[in-house]
Amino acid sequence: MSAGVVVVGAGQAGFQLAASLREGGFPGPVTLVGDEGALPYQRPPLSKAYLAGKTDAEGLALRPPAFFAEHGIAHRPEIRAVGIDRDARRLYLGDGTALPYDHLALATGSRNRPLPVPGADLAGVRQLRGLADADALKAALTDARAVAVVGAGFIGLEFAAVAAARGVAVTVVEAADRPMARAVSPETAAFFRAAQEGMGVRFLFAAGVAEILGRDGRAVGLGLADGREIPADLVLVGIGVLPNQELAEAAGLTVGDGIRVDALLATADPAISAIGDCARFPSPFARGLSPDGHVRIESVQNAIDQGRCLAARLNGRPAAYGALPWFWSDQGPHKLQIAGLSAPEDARVVRGDGSAFSVFRFRDGRLSAVESVDRAGDHMIARRLLASGPPLTPEQAGDPGFDLKGLAMRRG
Repeated sequence: MSAGVVVVGAGQAGFQLAASLREGGFPGPVTLVGDEGALPYQRPPLSKAYLAGKTDAEGLALRPPAFFAEHGIAHRPEIRAVGIDRDARRLYLGDGTALPYDHLALATGSRNRPLPVPGADLAGVRQLRGLADADALKAALTDARAVAVVGAGFIGLEFAAVAAARGVAVTVVEAADRPMARAVSPETAAFFRAAQEGMGVRFLFAAGVAEILGRDGRAVGLGLADGREIPADLVLVGIGVLPNQELAEAAGLTVGDGIRVDALLATADPAISAIGDCARFPSPFARGLSPDGHVRIESVQNAIDQGRCLAARLNGRPAAYGALPWFWSDQGPHKLQIAGLSAPEDARVVRGDGSAFSVFRFRDGRLSAVESVDRAGDHMIARRLLASGPPLTPEQAGDPGFDLKGLAMRRG
């Protein structure tokens, strides 16, 4: 009897793999192992619509409970995978049981990077990764008077916008000299800094946190490296994530800022693959970004596309993974959309005006990425150009009269 496919991780990537296996006609058992105790749900709205009260937990669910029974997907919630026996092809679980597998998919995701300073464990210090975190933040915001956000990345800024809209005083502390410094151009960063400041958010750049100040076991503010103190009764730490690669590493698989896979998303063990936030993979869009062209991407798009790609292989239709990366962030009334992968040294061409614009990034004269601020049309054109369109030159991008849509519609 077939042991089928066992998927470790019931997030977006793991769920998509399980659903796509069934959609593609996979006949064997499919088991989804997760440790959150909930049905698979969407994570991006947690820092946006869910915190703002625009959707509820039911609205986050990727599928209703009946979907899993109807499609023959066994869901094992509240159980952590603790070990892999590659020779016997068995996955060991925290409750002492083991699951045999024909193929094991690691969709273990990532976890928040901890803030290594005194006071990080005080009450009132929060992170945002899952539904329980979001529920705790929502409750804390009800009584918060002053919020400090450590890290001006997507999560920190999305939360800052929600908190500011509720009339809470918000201070964002960032080690770099601008928001989203590793992800976007100076032009895009400047726009969102001004937009957030217009909402009442205060920024402190080039600032390090030395400690979280406490009183009676609760956070009361931040102590900065330069001696300044920032009052806050709620602290959100958003300084990036770490891939959950320990299970793979203990099993002897190659890791290094993620679980190493090939173009088919397979590890060195042909019976084990990795997808989603935990996977480090070769990408045609990573040219010049790493010595070997491998990247690890934290996005819903990547999780979904890799789940579909692996399902196709396991259903007998293998193809190298080459999906275009794209991302988005909602901050107050503004939407940032990014297509492609940029490097800090990539050339920049701005198209549009100060209220809505796109920044076209070029590496060695070739389009590498496009950041669009409140210009959804540009984003869709960029995705087409980057994925399969004819080449765009910096001169064409900078010409406001040039027909970008017409170029995108041509066959590359």
